[in-house]
Amino acid sequence: MLRLTDLKLPLEHGDDALRAALIARLGIRADDLVGYTVFKRSYDARKRGHIVLIYSLDIELRDEAGVLQRLAGDAQVGPSPDTRYKFVTQVPATGAPGSDFLRPLVIGFGPCGLFVALVLAQMGFRPIVLERGKAVRERTQDTWGLWRKRDLNPESNVQFGEGGAGTFSDGKLYSQIKDPQHHGRKVLTEFVKAGAPAEILYVSKPHIGTFKLVTMIEQMRQNIIDLGGEIRFSERVEDLHIENGQVRGVTLASGEQIRSDHVVLAVGHSARDTFQMIHDRGVYVEAKPFSIGFRAEHPQSLIDTCRFGPQAGHPILGAADYKLVHHARNGRSVYSFCMCPGGTVVAATSEPGRVVTNGMSQYSRNERNANSAIVVGITPEDYPGGPLAGIDLQRQLESHAYVLGGSNYDAPGQLVGDFIMQRPSSEFGSVQPSYKPGVKLGELDSSLPGYAIAAIREALPAFDRQIRGYAMQDAVLTGVETRTSSPIRIKRGDDYQSINTKGLYPAGEGAGYAGGILSAGVDGIKVAEAVALSLMAVKKG
Repeated sequence: MLRLTDLKLPLEHGDDALRAALIARLGIRADDLVGYTVFKRSYDARKRGHIVLIYSLDIELRDEAGVLQRLAGDAQVGPSPDTRYKFVTQVPATGAPGSDFLRPLVIGFGPCGLFVALVLAQMGFRPIVLERGKAVRERTQDTWGLWRKRDLNPESNVQFGEGGAGTFSDGKLYSQIKDPQHHGRKVLTEFVKAGAPAEILYVSKPHIGTFKLVTMIEQMRQNIIDLGGEIRFSERVEDLHIENGQVRGVTLASGEQIRSDHVVLAVGHSARDTFQMIHDRGVYVEAKPFSIGFRAEHPQSLIDTCRFGPQAGHPILGAADYKLVHHARNGRSVYSFCMCPGGTVVAATSEPGRVVTNGMSQYSRNERNANSAIVVGITPEDYPGGPLAGIDLQRQLESHAYVLGGSNYDAPGQLVGDFIMQRPSSEFGSVQPSYKPGVKLGELDSSLPGYAIAAIREALPAFDRQIRGYAMQDAVLTGVETRTSSPIRIKRGDDYQSINTKGLYPAGEGAGYAGGILSAGVDGIKVAEAVALSLMAVKKG
């Protein structure tokens, strides 16, 4: 196969035009083309009203060698790279581990834990998954209980349960991580096998949405079980057994003990009690930077028009997104995060008496509002006090937001225009907030540290210069966004094990090594490979 990149066509074109363009670009005859597939499709919207699509194609030719020789030196033409996933090892059918084999444990069944378990199962290692929350459909009902009835289940919510926090999100499947081994392709391929739209393999910013994620996760769970894995829900890990710096197993909240010398910790960024437990057990943990801020809601039509001009609404383009950054005079950086086109702001707390916001979208992205976190980066210097001090700060902000919202899980809010002018809000305008249970208008100045408020107040008019109307009076800010990423890092070495606890594999977003569904899945694959190689080394030894 041959790879052709950077082939540009107008937004309105058919398959015949694409075929003709690649034939002309390669300088071949029509009958020399055997077939082609789209590897990637993106768009260039820098010129509103003249948006072009950009293709990378894998092409099969009758005389591939001749074309490559003729176009030698052309940076946009070359052999197609092999993106198929290659297992680092597999348990031989004749040499499967016997009765003395201690199965690997995977704590947490979000995107990272899901791929740790899936890849280990595909290699024959029969992992046991321990998930403190419920299966995804039961979990969904519990989540709606908070949104509709103000009833929080601390063990089954937006943060805890099958699928992790990514289940109630936009389902974004893109990342800026370096991926020379094409692990991201493995993630996307497994999602398509489980029922995701095939387009996620080639569109530049793929997403799935919550409803599709639910059925996909169930299919992948069954795949793990069919391969010999075990999934145990409502099983919270209470303690970690460590002997002379080596993990030896876990104790569950039920009192049951499970022996294992290979424990993957893929708990997500909100397992605060687990972080406390491993810190108490002497596992090395350090504080890391994260961000705090608000959710901002605007009419999706405003974002579409600003980004796409007269071509707004085109089905290929879909709902427009944005990415904004402002460096404030006080030295703080303010940026948009987890932008959800045509989505909703959701209640995302996992602890009673606290308010946390997040954003989500369905696959259709057809809700009235666009929303994004507008956050300020902070560092451990802003919250001194040890490796878990960031968690303390998060809890303080979330508890205060609960009070500002009326102590009933409503969120505090303020109109953007009023926030900029430093006056309280009392009535919604043209933008109706999507957060459920509800939003209580007032003043947000006390909801974040003063430096964060000042930076966001300066950033919003600056963002308006990039997206005209962003600082509109009626746009809504909803507080608070505190769980942008884990406030800790469970440091690991090149072998993916904790630097001071052998056999413990910190993984994914909660451990500080991922941010989002795709990067968490990729990290899960890497950790699964490390566990598998260690297991085979133990077996041989």
